[in-house]
Amino acid sequence: MKLRNDIRNVAIIAHVDHGKTTLVDELLKQSQTLDGRTELQERAMDSNAIEKERGITILAKNTAVDYNGTRINIMDTPGHADFGGEVERIMKMVDGVVLVVDAYEGTMPQTRFVLKKALEQHLIPIVVVNKIDKPSARPEHVVDEVLELFIELGADDDQLDFPVIYASAINGTSSLSDKPEEQESTMSHIFDTIIEHIPAPIDNSDEPLQFQVSLLDYNDYVGRIGIGRVFRGTIKVGDQVALMKLNGEVKKFRVTKLFGFFGLQRLEIQEAKAGDLIAVSGMEDIFVGETVTPIDKQEGLPILHIDEPTLQMTFLVNNSPFAGREGKYVTSRKIEERLLAQLQTDVSLRVDPTDSPDAWTVSGRGELHLSILIENMRREGYELQVSRPEVIEREIDGVKCEPFERVQIDTPEEYMGSVIESLGMRKAEMQDMIHTGNGQVRIIFLAPARGLIGYTTEFLSMTRGYGIMHHTFDQYLPMIQGSIGGRHQGALVSIDTGKATTYSIMSIEERGTVFVEPGTEVYEGMIIGENNRDNDLTVNITKAKQMTNVRSANKDQTSVIKRPKQLTLEESLEFLDEDEFCEVTPESIRLRKQILNKNEREKASKKKKKAE
Repeated sequence: MKLRNDIRNVAIIAHVDHGKTTLVDELLKQSQTLDGRTELQERAMDSNAIEKERGITILAKNTAVDYNGTRINIMDTPGHADFGGEVERIMKMVDGVVLVVDAYEGTMPQTRFVLKKALEQHLIPIVVVNKIDKPSARPEHVVDEVLELFIELGADDDQLDFPVIYASAINGTSSLSDKPEEQESTMSHIFDTIIEHIPAPIDNSDEPLQFQVSLLDYNDYVGRIGIGRVFRGTIKVGDQVALMKLNGEVKKFRVTKLFGFFGLQRLEIQEAKAGDLIAVSGMEDIFVGETVTPIDKQEGLPILHIDEPTLQMTFLVNNSPFAGREGKYVTSRKIEERLLAQLQTDVSLRVDPTDSPDAWTVSGRGELHLSILIENMRREGYELQVSRPEVIEREIDGVKCEPFERVQIDTPEEYMGSVIESLGMRKAEMQDMIHTGNGQVRIIFLAPARGLIGYTTEFLSMTRGYGIMHHTFDQYLPMIQGSIGGRHQGALVSIDTGKATTYSIMSIEERGTVFVEPGTEVYEGMIIGENNRDNDLTVNITKAKQMTNVRSANKDQTSVIKRPKQLTLEESLEFLDEDEFCEVTPESIRLRKQILNKNEREKASKKKKKAE
């Protein structure tokens, strides 16, 4: 069996924030890839503005580096379970994985999630214990935790015999010793281990072509671009090939352009052969999982499995009294075009029409997945409304089931009781509890996903911001009866249209938490705060103080009001109740009742109670 020893294909996997993208930056810097003129920005692989701001990877990226004559193709993957669909497909493109684990935090829910996917594909792992320079690092314990996780996930003997490298990506150092003082200013230990341990691809480039698409990109000039691996044979620009569609159809097309990856660039190439990771353009409707073959020898590869969405929301055209003031794209045609464009590259997303031409059901992998789509649309100038997120129920063997998540919580011991109690009320089941030292405790739960909608804000205030929560989709289980979670407090709703005044905010403050500042324009039915009680309260926030010509004995004190609570997009989505919408424009995020008029709202709620 011939091997291509000049190439290695590897994916970097890890939990959110354990330093994958920073590690890739260092590997790029220290290989012989970038010339002296290329200035590398921090986290160069995170190209999208939201990725840079939040410090998370949303889309999988690929790059390639040259090291001592070997081309190493590196795939940087997302750590968030919401983007798990990307991770899964990348595993098909590579022969091994570099598992990055934080030297203090150890294995986390997403470490488990991404590692499980890698082991299922029988990939060879290398473990990098990162952030070894942290004063609180505990590398020996972390390696034990990793080994336990491998055993628990059913790794075979070859996979259990993994090499470990200790590194500090941010300082550009690595070593084979777990002592921080023995770190060396080089990444060569990681490069050498990759070349030594990760298998080289099989060279069967003289056989008929098989290229499978794992990721999609889109470019206004060349249209859809399929990114994937050549599993067999050779592909050249100008070749006439067959595309084997998922629905069984076969389409013929000509390869117009091929791209290879090198450093941070995508370079045009003339041909690629077995083992190469490339991008192909020239096919209008290419989709993930489809195989490109010669016309006379059509053999498809097994179709890639894509995780189904677990959460859905309704996206609507904005019809509030302030509609069309701030957005560039406000019509249903524009919004639909944008949602369909998103489907070109995001395969975990579903967009379904509803009875109304102005509303669509959008389903995704989690709150983060959908909120990032909304945030991107908002920045591009779109104006829209969205409903409260809901979980997607499924029928499995005749039983109604709902998604459950594995929740890992790290919190100071003093808040442990209230966390367990609050999750118990949301029907979560405790699976494990570990005291991690320094007065900290780690608790693992299995919780219904609908119980976690809107839980983050409550959790953070309960643990005074010291608690850390991570959750990832686990499985579908039989539905729990009754309502779970949801908001306990009612809303403060404006009865009038106008500008909020300091005078009226002062009189409303004792009723609850106010979300708007003085001078903010509000409309009837807009939510301007959260009530202290569990019912909705209609308030007048636009009332100005009556001026009289009599001076009072205790001359006006300067009015001081509390700072209003400004909600982010995620917090707004969490706050929503079933009869409310979140209005999103390029400049504002407003919460509102679906029925704006108070009397009509009361009538509708009476009707609903009768029907129940």
